[in-house]
Amino acid sequence: MSEMSCPGSGHLMLISPERLFYAGLLGRPRRRAVGGFGIYTAIAGELRVTIEGLPTQTGVIAIVPPYHAHTIQSDHLTITNLVIEPETIAPGAMASLAAADQHMQHKLVVRIRAAYSELLATRRRDGFTTAEFDAIFFGEPLPRRDLDPRIARAIACISEFSGNAVTAADCAALANLSQSRFLHLFKDETGVAFRAFRAWKRARHMLHFVNEDINLAHLAQDIGYPDSTHFSHSIRRFYGLKPRAIFSGSRDLAIYRGGQSVAERGAMRQGRA
Repeated sequence: MSEMSCPGSGHLMLISPERLFYAGLLGRPRRRAVGGFGIYTAIAGELRVTIEGLPTQTGVIAIVPPYHAHTIQSDHLTITNLVIEPETIAPGAMASLAAADQHMQHKLVVRIRAAYSELLATRRRDGFTTAEFDAIFFGEPLPRRDLDPRIARAIACISEFSGNAVTAADCAALANLSQSRFLHLFKDETGVAFRAFRAWKRARHMLHFVNEDINLAHLAQDIGYPDSTHFSHSIRRFYGLKPRAIFSGSRDLAIYRGGQSVAERGAMRQGRA
């Protein structure tokens, strides 16, 4: 869907390696644990978000840290959700947003709702950059995390999705490090263990295809899952829904895909050097 107006439902998604914006059906998810910072906003009414171990938040916006199990309910059938990949932003950038006062968070809600209205009213093209995405929803680029080039290359490899799962041994060899040293460096740089990071990126990549009539078993194999059971379990863990339910609720979803991230382009250049 490189150029089109949004469907009558108003359901749409912008997705790139570093950012995601979704406006569509919430469904009836169970406990979920998305691997990016989640910024949920209500289209109408209020949200109720319960992060495991914390009191329920009620309001028009909720910010959930990466990999934190949570449940969400909405007064409205549809919801908007921004997902920011944590390895792409400076440590503390999202924490300061979560700690902002009610007035500042309300301003963010107003901006997100205005951006959504603008997206509904205009025709988009694929290929938006991270900076363009941030300008739409935050008014300015979010501060970037300065990644070790060896870890940036590993992230680029994980994100290739050739059908063969990239292993820690593969990435350690590319970085010219022992596997144990690589795993330690990877967690230091990204804030998450290699296996959890890879699992999230694989589940996230599935979102590119959710409005297509596609064989789910073949898709699972294409993006690196060993079998359909692992695929279904992983998707339910991250999104709280079975893959088939996600695809069923996304038939009228317009998807716009961003270009290659700055980090990936840099990693590829360094890999060729």
